[in-house]
Amino acid sequence: MQYPLVSTAWLEANLFEADVIVLDASMDNVIGKTPIVYDKFIAIPRAQKIDLETVFCDTSAAQVHAMPSVEQFNQGIANLGIDSDSTVVIYDNQGIYSSPRAWWMFKVMGFERVFVLDGGLPQWLLEGRMTAELYHQHQRQGHFKGQYQAGLVCDMAYVLARFDADNAHVFDARAASRFNGEVAEPRPNVRRGHIPGSINLPFSEVLDGHKLQATPVLQALFAQQDGGDNIERIFTCGSGITACILILAAVASGCSKTLLYDGSWSEWGRHHHLPISPCEPGVSPDA
Repeated sequence: MQYPLVSTAWLEANLFEADVIVLDASMDNVIGKTPIVYDKFIAIPRAQKIDLETVFCDTSAAQVHAMPSVEQFNQGIANLGIDSDSTVVIYDNQGIYSSPRAWWMFKVMGFERVFVLDGGLPQWLLEGRMTAELYHQHQRQGHFKGQYQAGLVCDMAYVLARFDADNAHVFDARAASRFNGEVAEPRPNVRRGHIPGSINLPFSEVLDGHKLQATPVLQALFAQQDGGDNIERIFTCGSGITACILILAAVASGCSKTLLYDGSWSEWGRHHHLPISPCEPGVSPDA
């Protein structure tokens, strides 16, 4: 895959190009970090809202934040003006938090010219760039139609079959305290712990302030795990959002064979027949 980010300078220079589509993937519910709170609404000019919590989420699924169906995706993007040759740039108001989820969703739906804005809205504001007080309303429908790329997302059964394979690594983006079962999970009736053999790489470790770490730093992080291109990397977190930050970092570092376990720990932790580490299976209290 191509390098998955663009800089704030690049976006400002290309902001008013007809083929550039800017999407704000900010989420109301931020878990795993102290959220940045804004006194008033502010956006990057020409940005349109892409709602990952209701519109671009399969709310009929049992799991939290389930990837939308192709039909849901196509219906959701119909009014965003996206064509097959558009360049889509996605940001969020936390820096790099939920924008990688939207980026990976576009990849899953077969759209290639999609990028994350490095540093997001906080970096944009820090540099004193132009802002808007309202979202942009696109004047026409786009022509792109998604086609599901099954090799980029996996389910619980797949992870169960692969989590202890020699040529697979499972990376967990949650904080160490959650990974190690030291604190209660934020969602009700979810056990504490992690998938046995999985590697804890908290998403904060691939970030440098609001931005992604430099490529050599990311390469060093993933090189510690051995295997190179022969290893399949499966990424998980609490509900499939911050796992995509690790996928973004992995792709930026040159890794291939990256998959999102969409159900993540909110699904795995609820199923008591599935193995976990540490061995004590205690159920967390309701959040």
